Amino acid sequence: MLAGFSFGASLVARLAQKVTPEWLVLVGLGITRLAAPPVPEGTLVIHGENDDTVPLAEVLEWARPQELPVVLVPGADHFFHRKLHVLKRIVQARWK
Repeated sequence: MLAGFSFGASLVARLAQKVTPEWLVLVGLGITRLAAPPVPEGTLVIHGENDDTVPLAEVLEWARPQELPVVLVPGADHFFHRKLHVLKRIVQARWK
């Protein structure tokens, strides 16, 4: 499993081009700081509705050509303050 948050998610997306992870999780993908490459089908992308660090529109623009769904956490900011329990539920539900 490879997982990353913000800038780390961008780095993990790049690493996934060299290795073949069974699971890839990108949270608050920091595509404005380092262009993220396309990722494998089935990658879990989670983004906060109120993220003012990485605009949702930029993540959707990146995901659209890949037909990659983006899970939106209502009310969450970039750091998912008071929403970490929601992140945990999303990841656990995806890979039980």
